[in-house]
Amino acid sequence: MADQQHPQQKSAPQDKKPDKQQTSQEHQLQQQKGTTVNFTPAVPAVVEEIVGRTGTRGGIIQVRCRIMDGIDKGKVLRRNVKGPIREQDVLLLRETEIEARSLTQGAKGGRKT
Repeated sequence: MADQQHPQQKSAPQDKKPDKQQTSQEHQLQQQKGTTVNFTPAVPAVVEEIVGRTGTRGGIIQVRCRIMDGIDKGKVLRRNVKGPIREQDVLLLRETEIEARSLTQGAKGGRKT
């Protein structure tokens, strides 16, 4: 009697195996999510002048650059650039509406307004 199960006790329900078609569709969707890359259009700008260094340790260089293409063609912007840069280099800007704050001359310890 110990071997027999009571009619009220049922064994655990067996998990249904998913269809092969359903799992392959899910797999394709997961692969597509990982491979989709959306780039924003970049606007080229040429560096005309190096204004100076900024940042807490001087790691950022402020430059004036002229936009070469797009809606704001010919517009001159002041931008902060990280890394080595020199005049006549071409930057690819993701946006052209925002301009960097101007450097204050002779101010030590941060920006004074």
